[in-house]
Amino acid sequence: MQSPSPSSPGSPSGASSPSGPGVPDGPGSPGSPGGKDRGRAAYDHLWMHFTRMSSYENAPVPTIVRGEGVHIFDDTGKRYLDGLAGLFVVQAGHGRAQLAETAAAQARELAFFPVWSYAHPKAVDLAERLAHHAPGDLNKVFFTTGGGEAVETAWKLAKQYFKLTGKPTKHKVISRATAYHGTPQGALSIPGLPALKAPFEPLVPGAHKVPNTNIYRAPLHGDDPEAFGRWAADQIEQQILFEGPDTVAAVFLEPVQNAGGCFPPPPGYFQRVREICDTYDVLLVSDEVICAFGRLGTMFGCEKFGYRPDMITCAKGMTSGYSPIGACIVSDRVAEPFYQGGNVFLHGYTFGGHPVSAAVAMANLDIFEQEKLNEHVLANESAFLGTLRKLCDLPIVGDVRGNGFFYGIELVKDRDTKETFDAEETERVLYGFVSKKLFENGLYCRADDRGDPVIQLAPPLISDQGTFDEIEQILRATLTEAWTKL
Repeated sequence: MQSPSPSSPGSPSGASSPSGPGVPDGPGSPGSPGGKDRGRAAYDHLWMHFTRMSSYENAPVPTIVRGEGVHIFDDTGKRYLDGLAGLFVVQAGHGRAQLAETAAAQARELAFFPVWSYAHPKAVDLAERLAHHAPGDLNKVFFTTGGGEAVETAWKLAKQYFKLTGKPTKHKVISRATAYHGTPQGALSIPGLPALKAPFEPLVPGAHKVPNTNIYRAPLHGDDPEAFGRWAADQIEQQILFEGPDTVAAVFLEPVQNAGGCFPPPPGYFQRVREICDTYDVLLVSDEVICAFGRLGTMFGCEKFGYRPDMITCAKGMTSGYSPIGACIVSDRVAEPFYQGGNVFLHGYTFGGHPVSAAVAMANLDIFEQEKLNEHVLANESAFLGTLRKLCDLPIVGDVRGNGFFYGIELVKDRDTKETFDAEETERVLYGFVSKKLFENGLYCRADDRGDPVIQLAPPLISDQGTFDEIEQILRATLTEAWTKL
């Protein structure tokens, strides 16, 4: 993983890498409360996440002030297509008065109360609703405030579950190469991204990696998706056997892997993984922080691919971003020992199940039902993919992949050999030009090199053919020019 160039703020791990210096320096929004120009105040005081802050020392910070539908607007009034739904979050689109009004009404009634030995109506109602949507016996909902906390919760729960069931040595977890699973110190051990973890080591021990499902760069069976899927799943079994089945607690997998550029599962992959987990008494955690709530056209991604996990971690789209919340949804089987005698899951978050967030989530799920957002994604996913695949006539485009409204475009130097960018080209072309130019041309999305260089797209679920066409046109113009920079 390379660092972004000084001319490109953000990071390969960030939501996107729009350029600071390339953003028009218009009149801007009013000054900050301290009397500074707000762009200056942003650099002086706002420590942005996954961002090379030095990029903004002498350049304005892009500042987004408003959203409407599938578009966002900066402080100069310029409009951009939100090709990433904020950060895989704004499923129902920007500017939903219904969600804002729900938040205000709940804050007036009960702004805060914890779910530590107490309940409040909205947390109860949302937990029941999520359990209704989740597959099988996933009926217990442990609320967090975000996705990383949900992943942290799942690992801790898996460890304590096996202690309570007489298998205290089962504590290790297995995940996939290049996968991202969050930033808390425990959850950060699970990603397969060494450069992301290096600054914070030593991390929690016991997290091990297996190959992912990137068939475009498959080491074996690249021309046979079913054989490749079987091979990739079998690597999990081999890792369990290598570590010792009596030491492995859980396998963490995303339905469609995000980092690396949207890797969907090959046919039969998850069915084989489920079989392996059952054989060795290992819990299967479906990390759906991105893939849940319509991103793939189903309420949960595991439904799209026909497998039943033991836990689901989710967040992001649950409220369409109008208020933060996350959850770990747990099967009755895994929860059962915690409901006996004096056993307690010694874990929690102050703002988990927050009344305002839970109320907003309920209203957001109402919108899903009223406007049939899942059905809309399923009806239009082929059109979105087909529109993006028009770009395959460009020599810089190697692969277009994904599912639902969640796609990655891998960029290459040579399409015939699949030769990728070297470090200098990634810095200069992907971050120094492509990321910057896409934003200048009116498209907010993600340029990423966690793996090979990709552009990722995940627009709001209300997007239609007009949105797809606008994305394709901006990408075409930008990538055509980018090819001349290699």
